[in-house]
Amino acid sequence: MDNGAEAREYRTEELARAAGITVRTLRFYRERKLLPPPRREGRIAWYDSRHLARLRTITALLERGHTLTGIADLASTFESGRDVGELLGLGEDSAPATWTEETPVRLTPEDLADYFAGEVTPENFAAALELGYLATDGEEIVHVSRRLLDVSAALVREGVPLAAVLKAGREVRKHTTAMAEIFTDMVRTHMSGAATDDALGDATDDATEDPAASLERLRPLAKSVVEAELSMALDRIMRAEKDA
Repeated sequence: MDNGAEAREYRTEELARAAGITVRTLRFYRERKLLPPPRREGRIAWYDSRHLARLRTITALLERGHTLTGIADLASTFESGRDVGELLGLGEDSAPATWTEETPVRLTPEDLADYFAGEVTPENFAAALELGYLATDGEEIVHVSRRLLDVSAALVREGVPLAAVLKAGREVRKHTTAMAEIFTDMVRTHMSGAATDDALGDATDDATEDPAASLERLRPLAKSVVEAELSMALDRIMRAEKDA
């Protein structure tokens, strides 16, 4: 058998010992479908590093107060989630996306539990997958935006339930998509020929710049408009709250 960590396989007793649990506990987890099926070679069950990682995750989640039923539901949701390539619209041979400004964050399930203590339920996990905040990559979870992850965690720490954060995120998504479409339509309508960028102090001689390139070049202007309008909207609301 290959001695490399990546290819290491374990018999039942070896896996239990590596995970720090009993063989009976391992078999119980397998019966509860908390583990993917092992590879069979005759009557021998062979497990690999993915099974060991799953067992360590189960232990970590139990220590954080999750029930076995909740972990089983979470594992089922995790395994049925979209992978990173599907989320970004990339094929297996596609290069990583360069058109996004967001930084993905790789997390283990226990990392996610630490970010949102007590809030990582199967329902919230499924909602985050459906919204596109989370994707899967093998045994890892990927949050598609460091900024959104940090903001969501900060709101939960302030006492806002994660379910409410995700519900708000779904509503914000609708409005930001509409704003992006407004900006895109404006660029397509008024920048079909020469592309000058006086506002950014950067002119280009390329008279056939495609819409995608124009959008990428003018992205900072769109972001500034949205940030300023949101800031002023919050000003109006806070003023009204003080005057109430």
